[in-house]
Amino acid sequence: MATEALHENETLASLKSEAESLKGKLEEERAKLHDVELHQVAERVEALGQFVMKTRRTLKGHGNKVLCMDWCKDKRRIVSSSQDGKVIVWDSFTTNKEHAVTMPCTWVMACANAPSGCAIACGGLDNKCSVYPLTFDKNENMAAKKKSVAMHTNYLSACSFTNSDMQILTASGDGTCALWDVESGQLLQSFHGHGADVLCLDLAPSETGNTFVSGGCDKKAMVWDMRSGQCVQAFETHESDINSVRYYPSGDAFASGSDDATCRLYDLRADREVAIYSKESIIFGASSVDFSLSGRLLFAGYNDYTINVWDVLKGSRVSILFGHENRVSTLRVSPDGTAFCSGSWDHTLRVWA
Repeated sequence: MATEALHENETLASLKSEAESLKGKLEEERAKLHDVELHQVAERVEALGQFVMKTRRTLKGHGNKVLCMDWCKDKRRIVSSSQDGKVIVWDSFTTNKEHAVTMPCTWVMACANAPSGCAIACGGLDNKCSVYPLTFDKNENMAAKKKSVAMHTNYLSACSFTNSDMQILTASGDGTCALWDVESGQLLQSFHGHGADVLCLDLAPSETGNTFVSGGCDKKAMVWDMRSGQCVQAFETHESDINSVRYYPSGDAFASGSDDATCRLYDLRADREVAIYSKESIIFGASSVDFSLSGRLLFAGYNDYTINVWDVLKGSRVSILFGHENRVSTLRVSPDGTAFCSGSWDHTLRVWA
């Protein structure tokens, strides 16, 4: 038996305690490098003035909770998915619906636009990620051209195309993330390491290479190397599920939003958490986060129907936006940074600027 091969002093308990002491030593090393807080460094930075953001467009058409949305690279089109099984492509300028697909399942928790704008990907409780090519030929049946790309053993929680239409990255309730080839449906790489459902992922900005970050129900945020399939960094400071992760525009840091009612900023080069965005009065979880194009603002959607805007450097709240009539489930800043769109359980999407 394998256990007999272990020496007497190498029982499971002793190995566990050794692992814990090594973890402690790592923390001590990290702490040595932690000489100053981000908000202290930012004290010399000018404060942000008052700014007014309003709802400029309201997109109505979903028959149930909006669960996910994504901008197209053309800075105009938006794809959104909802609990009623519908996936809709909108023109955010005119609020017209350009395409609509009815999925075979309800709770379509993930949707994404392809970089070329010629396809959308979506999935949810069907455990699959399906890719639909978009055509403007009225007679063509989109559902007939559907391609099932990814198969997980539990629900699909997030999906994102890599920098081409040919590869797609998925996160799932089965505790894994995976990279797939769109054309063949082959699994190119799988990422194991989360101890529970993976709820969100975000790809590093293209300049910084082949990494992505994921967050899940195990309260961990993990940074992965897409080529090796290895976890290269892990952060475990949240006190509850991580619902959303988003890279800082430079790719050197990322933010997370959690059910513990906080958003946090992690610096990858310092290998630690550098800021917490929270207030005593905020008691509801953050469902979705995204940065402004400059990285100075962090927009966060909450389960108390509000959107809070945080000053990333100073850690203070600079604005609070009201409008949705139920919890905000998804939020994304447009590719050109001029607006952001939020989706909610009140069945609508709102474009703010």
